Amino acid sequence: MTVDLLRVELGVIWHLDDRGRLPGPEELVIGVAADGMTAAVRADVPDPVATQLLDLVSQGVPSSPGHPPDILARCDALLGGGRAVSGGPCYLVRPPLRFEAPAEVVRSDDPSHAARLRPLRPAEWEPAEWDELLAGGAGAPWAMIVEDGQVAAICHSARLTPEGAEAGTWTSPAFRGRGYAAATTAAWAGLLPGIRLFYSTSADNHSSQRVAGRLGIDAIGRLWKLTPRDSTASPT
Repeated sequence: MTVDLLRVELGVIWHLDDRGRLPGPEELVIGVAADGMTAAVRADVPDPVATQLLDLVSQGVPSSPGHPPDILARCDALLGGGRAVSGGPCYLVRPPLRFEAPAEVVRSDDPSHAARLRPLRPAEWEPAEWDELLAGGAGAPWAMIVEDGQVAAICHSARLTPEGAEAGTWTSPAFRGRGYAAATTAAWAGLLPGIRLFYSTSADNHSSQRVAGRLGIDAIGRLWKLTPRDSTASPT
């Protein structure tokens, strides 16, 4: 069932605890698929409230794409009201992906590529983060495009667990619109055999959604999040 894939992705993105609870800052995340809904509640939400929230979701009716589920307002009221609502589509990546790369793609499975990339750190990465990424730590495996002596695009493992991985993409503004995000995502997918691969984005990130369209990956549903307005939601 598609809703089961959303449940896996929810666990990949948020690393749920042994009770299936979120670390935050989101107080509630609802996964909506055509065949059902799933949800997780933040760890510090009182158990009686968490039970009510999950009961509402289990009894709710999936909404059409782009529209929040009807029970979202009632969930917000149970949490005290006034929560920020955000969400976006989710996709299942099924390798091998075929995408004609418009430039050379370098991958983390070749150690020589890391040495070549070390002095090319984009400003968006802190030095320690960049070193760890290239060394095979957090964010690996990855695929990148280098052009004009700089890193033009990256797809890395924004989240990685034994159950699955979530793609994280970045393209330098000077190189957007050339298919580089799709090319690096296709290459990244080939580096993670045997686990489920996911790609998700926000509702207003149309360029990211175009990447999914270029790759022809399968939409599996949407994630909807309720977050206190003084907090920042986790990326999707």
